[in-house]
Amino acid sequence: MSRKTINGGLIVRLKIFAAMCAVALPAAAAAAWQTVSAEQGKRIEIDRASVKKDESGKATALSRIVLDKSINDPKTSSSYRIIDALNRYDCGARTISTLKRSYFKEEGEPLREEAIKAQLEMPVRSGTLDDKLLREVCRPKAGGDATAAASRTAEKVNEAAAELRKFNETMIEKAVKRAPVAAAATAAVVAKPASEAKPEAKAEAKSESAPAAPKQQRSKQHPAAGRDSAVHAHAHIHWSYEGAGGPENWSKLDADYATCGNGRRQSPIDIRDGLRVDLEPIQFAYRPSNFRVVDNGHTVQVSLAGGSISLLGKSYQLIQFHFHRPSEELVNGKSFDMVAHLVHKADDGKLAVVAVLLEKGKDNALIQTVWNNLPLEKNDEVAPPALTLDLAQLLPENRSYYTYMGSLTTPPCSEGVLWLVLKQPQQMSVEQMAIFAQLYKNNARPVQAGASRLIKESR
Repeated sequence: MSRKTINGGLIVRLKIFAAMCAVALPAAAAAAWQTVSAEQGKRIEIDRASVKKDESGKATALSRIVLDKSINDPKTSSSYRIIDALNRYDCGARTISTLKRSYFKEEGEPLREEAIKAQLEMPVRSGTLDDKLLREVCRPKAGGDATAAASRTAEKVNEAAAELRKFNETMIEKAVKRAPVAAAATAAVVAKPASEAKPEAKAEAKSESAPAAPKQQRSKQHPAAGRDSAVHAHAHIHWSYEGAGGPENWSKLDADYATCGNGRRQSPIDIRDGLRVDLEPIQFAYRPSNFRVVDNGHTVQVSLAGGSISLLGKSYQLIQFHFHRPSEELVNGKSFDMVAHLVHKADDGKLAVVAVLLEKGKDNALIQTVWNNLPLEKNDEVAPPALTLDLAQLLPENRSYYTYMGSLTTPPCSEGVLWLVLKQPQQMSVEQMAIFAQLYKNNARPVQAGASRLIKESR
């Protein structure tokens, strides 16, 4: 019996095996919203039935925010009260990224939905709402029903596997019995001189050992195919600020980084020709908080849960801040020595970044505290238990600002980020700047095209 016949029999039985497993698996549970947190004006819920885990320690789950009062949606000129989010969680790395959001006027009344093209993996801080969701998603499922279902499935799998083993043994036994006959025939062919072999036998031997290559056909390459080829060629390179992994190649390093090359609202930009108007003041509500310092290979980053900002009726929670040298943004063509980017996230996943420009001057006490706690190794964290940071100390006295819509300045360069660049620079000493320069001489993305976007500034 030929190997092809044996493989064909295996495929048939594997299909039967797959069907048996499908029957054995329990039916998906109906959606059941479970309250994870209830706060003034809103509650956060998760659909436990939607949780799907994989072997890598990642999971996806559907959660939602239910507001007591509807809020206006600028994209549809309507309003919504419920936001569903399909999130992906990395249980080991404790990160969360949003894959899709859906907006509902009321329960069962969809308004719109949006897919997140470039997902940003954000660290999950202890004690936050994301932390509660991650715990719900990543904790093992309990209950007799799940155990019983798993046992039943295992039994079916074992039965199917036994049948496959029995079939394989039978096929092997038959193949062994026929082996002497095949061997004798082969020996007879080999014994013949090459000159006596029939022409058709030569052709057959040639076709089995070296199949003829198909004729090449010329065709136009699709643009996407060219991009995929570029991504494949750069797949082994990690993004950086110079060399093959530099900003000009970010979009080629990973398919998820495509926005770095084809985005229309990229950051940073040269901030100029802004409309001078009466901008609503940013409401800063920072408070002293414990913190964690990490050198992540691209910058020094400080994670903390030390308050929030509010603007135009929307609140954004402080997540982390980090540094760039020199400043990534320019103001009327002028660059600054450094910049601190303060990253905030709203309940709907939108980001707002406050940029504090830094110039040479006197010592900065807050930055010195960060430098004092720099980790000795990259990607290690230092979390001093007895110290706190109050990010309000980093803010200038004058809170007037420039604002525009842009993107993250690092891969995946996701757009839809609200930028708030404070006009008055803060100071740090030459020695403090020299410490950062020893780690990163240049970690600033070049300015991107303004693309005729609207810029406003406080007057």
